[in-house]
Amino acid sequence: MAYQAEYIWLDGYEPTPMLRSKTKILADDVTDPPIWGFDGSSTEQATGDKSDCVLRPVFTCPDPIRGGQNILVMCEVLLASNMRPHPSNTRAACARVEKKFAADEMLFGLEQEYTMLRPDGTPLGFPPGGGQPRPQGPYYCGVGTGRIMGRDIVEEHTQACIDAGLMISGTNPEVMPGQWEFQVGPLGPTAVGDQLNVARWLLHRIAEDYDVVISLDAKPEKGDWNGAGCHTNFSNKAMRGDYKAIINACEAIGKNYMDLVLNYGDGIQDRLTGKHETAPWDKFSYGVSDRGASVRIPWQVERDGKGYAEDRRPNANCDPYIVAKMITEIVCGSTAKGARKR
Repeated sequence: MAYQAEYIWLDGYEPTPMLRSKTKILADDVTDPPIWGFDGSSTEQATGDKSDCVLRPVFTCPDPIRGGQNILVMCEVLLASNMRPHPSNTRAACARVEKKFAADEMLFGLEQEYTMLRPDGTPLGFPPGGGQPRPQGPYYCGVGTGRIMGRDIVEEHTQACIDAGLMISGTNPEVMPGQWEFQVGPLGPTAVGDQLNVARWLLHRIAEDYDVVISLDAKPEKGDWNGAGCHTNFSNKAMRGDYKAIINACEAIGKNYMDLVLNYGDGIQDRLTGKHETAPWDKFSYGVSDRGASVRIPWQVERDGKGYAEDRRPNANCDPYIVAKMITEIVCGSTAKGARKR
């Protein structure tokens, strides 16, 4: 007897890597999926004369689509020549930073927005062949025909994530027709990237069966429509115990705001315009309950005097490993500097 292991990885396409996957058949007595290989010349990760790349499993979970003993296997990409991280492997750098600041116990919760499109590229809810639906207003967390599109996909995806054991923590319709969100976390820097990528893969895979395209574009529809982000909630041990640490984290992010925003995904300037619940891409601000700020401090956090903050700038198409790595370095690095000064 045997079972199927779906190996998932990020390719080398720029500026936005795509998820790839292929299936390995494993004997029943194989409990740990082994390393595997693939043709990197077909994924922008190698040349044809040295095409082999290596897949190293980093996270496994039950496969909720195939069921049974079958599993999903999130992998990182290594160079076949020396088994070191491939240049496209952003997870390896995130893991190093997580290890460096392990004592800070950094946690992330990611709010993944996405847009459902027809194969011709028009969003669900927009008139086929052109034209505009009713303006934004009734769609966010709405219910009913004419306001909500694609709920079957959302329900199936949500249950698949639960069955896979992923830390999915919620879903909701978003501001633009055909736009939805799911949340993953709280998890550590690498784990949140692993699980978000598996959840993204499941979403793409389930939408195949409905002939629907899942877009992570930052601004899928031009005009007076919200873009799609991946709002990033973050905290370390100090923030979860002291409001002052939250302010210090926001100030530290503000000192590095441009380095961060330029690594938050393709199309950042199209989305972060200062309109549609965004701050301008080239300015930094933070505030309590302010969805027009770069970083929002939730109202209950101010009330409780401890908790977390939300960086609202990452795009839907961001690399979660890069986002988690950079925020961890800045927030935990500033905490360490503050401790030395005292």
